[in-house]
Amino acid sequence: MIKADVAINTYWVKLYMSGPIEVAKQVCRKECLREGLCVMIEPTTYIYTGGEESGFVIGLINYPRFPSTLQVIYERAIKLANILLEETHQSSVLIQTPTETRWLSRREA
Repeated sequence: MIKADVAINTYWVKLYMSGPIEVAKQVCRKECLREGLCVMIEPTTYIYTGGEESGFVIGLINYPRFPSTLQVIYERAIKLANILLEETHQSSVLIQTPTETRWLSRREA
């Protein structure tokens, strides 16, 4: 028996990073417990000119149990990206929405 049927606006933000996925999972767990949030995390492999490395993709969505706005979800993604940069000891992260892709880096451009 269905006890809830909630429809909300669809928003999503994805974070693309290399580094240890287990550390990223722990960071995500802490952020989800700190304040209502739902994320997905998938392992991935990045292949680029001259190399290859393992990483992950984290997706933040407008989850009906914790409805929010695009701006709030985007701000949470930026905050999460900065925490992940520190905790995974990586130097950059790619943040993607349906309309924008942003590269944050601790390296000089």
